[in-house]
Amino acid sequence: MTGWPEGIRCMLMRGGTSKGAYFLAGDLPARAADRDELLLRVMGSPDPRQIDGLGGAHPLTSKVAVVSASADPEADVDYLFLQVGVEEIQVSDRQNCGNLLAGVGPFAVERRLVTVGEPVTSVRVRMLNTGDLAVVTFPTPGGRIAVTGDTEISGVPGTAAPVVIEFPRGGRPLLPTGNALDVVAGTEVTCVDNGMPTVLIPAAALEVTGCEAPKDLEEDLALADRLREIRLGAGRLMGLGDVEHTTVPKLSLLAPPRNGGAVTTRTFIPVRCHTSIGVLGAASVAAGLRVAGGVGEGVARLPSIGDRLRIEHPTGFLDIETRVTYGPDGSPSASRTAVVRTARKIFDGTVFSRPAAPSSRP
Repeated sequence: MTGWPEGIRCMLMRGGTSKGAYFLAGDLPARAADRDELLLRVMGSPDPRQIDGLGGAHPLTSKVAVVSASADPEADVDYLFLQVGVEEIQVSDRQNCGNLLAGVGPFAVERRLVTVGEPVTSVRVRMLNTGDLAVVTFPTPGGRIAVTGDTEISGVPGTAAPVVIEFPRGGRPLLPTGNALDVVAGTEVTCVDNGMPTVLIPAAALEVTGCEAPKDLEEDLALADRLREIRLGAGRLMGLGDVEHTTVPKLSLLAPPRNGGAVTTRTFIPVRCHTSIGVLGAASVAAGLRVAGGVGEGVARLPSIGDRLRIEHPTGFLDIETRVTYGPDGSPSASRTAVVRTARKIFDGTVFSRPAAPSSRP
């Protein structure tokens, strides 16, 4: 006997510009409270360095994907995303993560939840956080997951095999408030949800350029107060209730593009400034830019043809294809959304969590 606590099978993967621990649902406690308590110990939270766990001391590297075979005839697997707090004792399921979604298909193949195809494999994923569906397609030549390729994404060194994620039309309204333009805390915004509840804000309205380094924006206390006020007000308007202690909605500052794209963004998650932009956040930004009368008008430079928009962010860009159509009642919806990401398995093995603290109960 070694004396170590019992380990849990885990795969650490980079998905897009995020990194997280992937688990089979059956390997974790069934009760959500027990599961979350365990995951905090696995990731090393709460601790700003996460020195005693798998976490990387940033929200983008403190993520968990829980995957299982799906009972839904429209899906192959179910995917639950959990955002694990770094310094907070918090595990949230209030949002999706499109970056970790890029790793769900390969993980499902590795864990034999789906049958590998040839020369590509497509995995239908039900995202349990929202009930939305996605199709993840990746190359599997010879029935093996491709580990090399020439696809490059900003914020990730090197190249890898492409992972194409396509999102069917969602069931929720693209404009949760019903308006292309709302005024929140004295600021004009566009509230949009194309997979991620997001508030679009012209950077100039907050007296910043929108091109600042994330660290500089995080240290602007006056800006932080304005953003908090907007987020709380927008959350209520979007039907999300009190969002004081949640990670949604995200806030994306919009500025004119600097490098040939459609728009420059700085996104808050919710108080840290993203070093790039999330997939679903970018999908919401792209769709919001195409809504007539939204705050993107006069800021973004949209191409005259085609669905592809290049969303610029602090470490480069993300290309996303989004088409917005209008129904008979004049309401807009995103009829198509697709994005290319990459993913990589970092390790596959057994993780040993920090031991549980002794109970304080008598």
